[in-house]
Amino acid sequence: MDRCIYGCSAVSFFFLFILTASALPQTLEPGHHNITGSGQINSNSVLVALLDSRYTELAELVEKALLLQTLEDAVGRHNITIFAPRNEALERDLDPGFKRFLLQPGNLKSLQTLLLSHIIPTRVGSTQWPEESSKRVKHVTLGHGQVLHLSKTKGNVNRLVVNSAVITRPDDLTRPDGLIHGIERLLIPRSVQEDFNRRRNLRSISAVLPEGAPEIDPRTNRLKKSAAAAAAVPAGAPPVLPIQSAMAPGPSLAPAPAPGPGGPRHHFNGEAQVKDFIHTLLHYGGYNEMADILVNLTSLATEMGRLVSEGYVLTVLAPNDEAMAKLTTDQLSEPGAPEQIMYYHIIPEYQTEESMYNSVRRFGKVKYETLRFPHKVAAKEADGSVKFGSGDRSAYLFDPDIYTDGRISVQGIDGVLFPEEEEETVKKPSGSVKKVVQTRRGTFD
Repeated sequence: MDRCIYGCSAVSFFFLFILTASALPQTLEPGHHNITGSGQINSNSVLVALLDSRYTELAELVEKALLLQTLEDAVGRHNITIFAPRNEALERDLDPGFKRFLLQPGNLKSLQTLLLSHIIPTRVGSTQWPEESSKRVKHVTLGHGQVLHLSKTKGNVNRLVVNSAVITRPDDLTRPDGLIHGIERLLIPRSVQEDFNRRRNLRSISAVLPEGAPEIDPRTNRLKKSAAAAAAVPAGAPPVLPIQSAMAPGPSLAPAPAPGPGGPRHHFNGEAQVKDFIHTLLHYGGYNEMADILVNLTSLATEMGRLVSEGYVLTVLAPNDEAMAKLTTDQLSEPGAPEQIMYYHIIPEYQTEESMYNSVRRFGKVKYETLRFPHKVAAKEADGSVKFGSGDRSAYLFDPDIYTDGRISVQGIDGVLFPEEEEETVKKPSGSVKKVVQTRRGTFD
């Protein structure tokens, strides 16, 4: 009976020992001492040391290459050795084209191969380097098929070398699961270099020069010409756009409208030419009011200079001071009235007194386009001179060729011109037409 009791107690004690042993925490295997119960790397890991180290450029590339999880798995399995290039090697010494190639999303595999080729899955400290007399030691990296060769330089100063890069900071950061050596430059695998050369050669052969989307010219509702096409226009050629499309926006409530944007071709110094003809008006005498309106009351002098710079030619019919004095306050007080009056006195052609007189003598009556589109100014021959307008709103060519330089022509007149008012067409009522319906003979059912 005692034996049964003691036997049962022994069996019970044996099972109790097994249950207690299974409940105890198991010891960590070598290489797993840096993984916490949640599977995360602890703060004493070499991976954390890399992210917080002076090698900020390498740490940034590791994050961009999405290698953090891969390195966490590698640290969890075994010790690692990282060869970290200095920041200057990645910032200034690296080819900008090669760096752009690595950072492109389509080249993520090349970037990952490059970075993993700097890490070997074993712990190699500076004291474990091969001797100078021995051959180079080969180590397989985490990169696919990539190998690093460790050696020492010959001479008085023995330097540690990995491939052809010198170790500048041996054992820079040491942790229980690995260590980091600082190297002088980036190690580029041959496969990554070949990928870069292949992309570069294809780009130089078959790449298309990137161009922006076509732009619509709001003035003409047509596609804008490229800079090369604009440059192909010979100097002195007449502008392609009509002058109405090249003008600044119409006058608003502001004292003077701002000039429009300048054109791409400035073969002529329009501002200097406009300034010259305004000075000529002042020195000629009797046209001070006209010059004052162009310069002070409006911004027409600036706009005329821009148009001449873009290749347009102008003929100005300048009323003298006596004619300008007849303008009433009501005619000048309306918003934009001075601009509209002056626009009607500017012809987008180059005409002299001789050319206009020959035209009216030959054709009788000639109508010239003005900047006050679509109004035209009529000219005819009268009393051996040129008469503009008709009726009370007419003016004679009084001072011919005040200024002529081949781009701007100024002709003095003795009156202020206004467009002819459109006559209302009155339709006469047509008389009623009596329609005679003839009756047809015969019977209808």
